[in-house]
Amino acid sequence: MSEKTPVDNSHDQHAVRRQKLAELRAMGDDPFRSNVTPTHFSTDAKALYVEGEDETVEVTVAGRLITFRVQGGSSFVKIQDQAGIIQLYFRKDVLGEERYLVFKKQCDLGDYIGVTGKLFKTKTGEITVRVESFTVVSKALRPLPEKWHGLSDAEKVYRQRYLDMVVNQESRERLITRSKIVSQIRRFLEERSFLEVETPVLQSVAGGAAARPFETHHNALGVDFVLRISLELYLKRLLVGGIDRVFEIGRNFRNEGISPRHNPEFTMLEVYQAYSDYRGMMTLVKDMLQSICREVLGTTRIKHAASGEEIEFDGEWREVTYKDLLREATGEPGWFELSKEEKITKAEALGCKVNPAWEDYEVTNEIFSKKIEPTLIQPTFVTHLPKELCPLAKLNQEDPSVLDVFELTIGGMEIAPAYSEQNDPDVQRAMFEAQAGEETQKVDNDFLLALEHGMPPAGGMGIGIDRLCILLTGAESIRDVILFPQLRPGS
Repeated sequence: MSEKTPVDNSHDQHAVRRQKLAELRAMGDDPFRSNVTPTHFSTDAKALYVEGEDETVEVTVAGRLITFRVQGGSSFVKIQDQAGIIQLYFRKDVLGEERYLVFKKQCDLGDYIGVTGKLFKTKTGEITVRVESFTVVSKALRPLPEKWHGLSDAEKVYRQRYLDMVVNQESRERLITRSKIVSQIRRFLEERSFLEVETPVLQSVAGGAAARPFETHHNALGVDFVLRISLELYLKRLLVGGIDRVFEIGRNFRNEGISPRHNPEFTMLEVYQAYSDYRGMMTLVKDMLQSICREVLGTTRIKHAASGEEIEFDGEWREVTYKDLLREATGEPGWFELSKEEKITKAEALGCKVNPAWEDYEVTNEIFSKKIEPTLIQPTFVTHLPKELCPLAKLNQEDPSVLDVFELTIGGMEIAPAYSEQNDPDVQRAMFEAQAGEETQKVDNDFLLALEHGMPPAGGMGIGIDRLCILLTGAESIRDVILFPQLRPGS
């Protein structure tokens, strides 16, 4: 017998549900004109139950119907709200035949209802609300997907995130965890006297990074703007203005490729502290991530999704220079004394694809990004990167070929770059003008003017919130930790 093609009956269900809506309205129960005021979320309501004292605590809860089991004159259903799931018990002899039939005949999976009743525990040990009254407050006119993970179009998980969150508990928990991570970052910084600010998204110069911006035009001013690619330069202006500890959690926009770690619209934390430096940022980021692990995750040890290796955030974190890592990876103690041609030959022998037109440091950095960074699973401060990689950091006084910077790498990806901020306006201008290749960014003359008015020495740091959430939630892709990632238009 040949296997039958599954029939899509969603259109029929849509028609049936619309008919039920019409019948509810005919009875004077218009779901879209009704409301209910819950006294508790589901988990809070269940926490009120006292063992052995059935039907002594009354609650009002509301949520979406996600299971429906009818047994003659009684029904067990479950609803889901922001906090979780709670079971409800409907009985005809409690509600009366008319109201019970309304529930039984007119309600569907996906509908939102509110109920009032008393808590009891079933024979199977599940805390349940014995419903004394109910209200339908929203009729779902389309059915929920039955087997969400079996959908052939995997992008529907991201395209219709609202459905993914209804039926996929792991997805819901991951995105709720993201919110808690951001909240803990704010608490952590505010407790240390950092001031949260908002800086312009529309900017005249795409500064603070080397990236292709999105361009737009302001009609009233007759001026072209770009969506910001970085938060950095405006936050440093605030250091000039006398705000010694400042941070922003905001969106950046880069008109570039999409990958498991890149989205055109992404969230960054940038934090700046006057009279600090890159080592002060080491202490800050370590304390911050450990506090997130303890307060949000309840543990300082997580499993790395790709390798299965356990990552330990407690204790000491490794610190190693960029140059030492390159020497280890290439087996060349004199790597930085080789000619560019020799480096290209050795890079290709390591399996790296190299463009002969690249600058010397770009060849070296290709080895770092492809062969070294992915192996750094435990928290690692990679320090003193080549001066060409960041024009906004201070040069190291002992070795002017490198910068006083670090890249915190965890789980094989960069989580937080930080550095001692360049506050000499003449050196800053020279470093902007000395950029080459893909690292070129426009010179922001207004920022240089601000520096000439005096900026205190400072440490600065950026953390990609999306990447941090990938790491801490075990997600496979940046799309899994963004509520509504950018996608090609659907059909």
